[in-house]
Amino acid sequence: MSFPACRMRRLRQSGTIRRMVRQAKLSVDDLIAPLFVVHGSGVKEEIASLPGNYHLSVDRMLEECRELHELGVPAVLLFGLPQHKDEVASEAYSERAVVPAAIRALKEELPEMVVIADTCLCAYTSHGHCGVLHGGYVDNDETLALIGKTALNYARAGADMIAPSVMMDGMIGTIRSTLDGAGLERVMVMSYAAKYASGLYDPFFKEGSESVVAFGDKRSHQMDPGNSDEAMREVALDLEEGADIVMVKPGLPYLDIVYRVKSEFRVPVAVYNVSGEYAMLHAAARQGILNLQRITDELLLAFKRAGADLIITYSAKDVARRLA
Repeated sequence: MSFPACRMRRLRQSGTIRRMVRQAKLSVDDLIAPLFVVHGSGVKEEIASLPGNYHLSVDRMLEECRELHELGVPAVLLFGLPQHKDEVASEAYSERAVVPAAIRALKEELPEMVVIADTCLCAYTSHGHCGVLHGGYVDNDETLALIGKTALNYARAGADMIAPSVMMDGMIGTIRSTLDGAGLERVMVMSYAAKYASGLYDPFFKEGSESVVAFGDKRSHQMDPGNSDEAMREVALDLEEGADIVMVKPGLPYLDIVYRVKSEFRVPVAVYNVSGEYAMLHAAARQGILNLQRITDELLLAFKRAGADLIITYSAKDVARRLA
């Protein structure tokens, strides 16, 4: 059927009709809010490149989580900033670390909120790389042992989900077997399965987690931006090793990967709307170039349209307010 019998604009003529026939829809249930937790008390310091996001002590983190919970946001993703850094990231798997303390406090205060613990070592190493270094190269298997200890530390504190972002071969199998061996088989694993070596992480590392590498980069373990088939292999391996949810990171430049992962595997897919994407929109909005709310909603809707089930975004609270 063609014009004039077919008039596509009939289904666009009012806001009500457009909502009725919209295929991809954004819900507060889709949102995961990343939070940066620090030692101390009474700390709430805004991260300059991530407006509306803060370094939070545990007590102030609880205030933030209560507000998120009231808005209906179901989950938070916790990142910790340590007091001490060394070459083997010892604070990451210490029971006195800030992330386990935050998990315990949050599960006591809001037991129904899903607590996801980012599990990597870069914020805890003195060199800023994601694991144990030998000759400037991250040793995969030595790093896996420390990742297993870190995941167990978070799970014992009460984390509902472990989210390894370290991109080591075998990381999911190591975490799954470690948790299962400790009787923690109910703890879920969300894998950063297709994590690309991207310049869009810079605000996170420079100001969010304060973990810029002392030398080199992370291209020996994060994926090359030119590869898509490799992402499918990574996802397949992580699912085989026991991942419950797989993630694509970053989001905006990798919508094709989100679509392929969802189409080929039909499993829950998360996407990370990373710090650089967030910072760019805010910078453009400050210049009066873009309408921040409109473009943010459009971007998150694009993630949903591509196939994402969950969206980790620094905009979670603002979007939840609008959806409410």
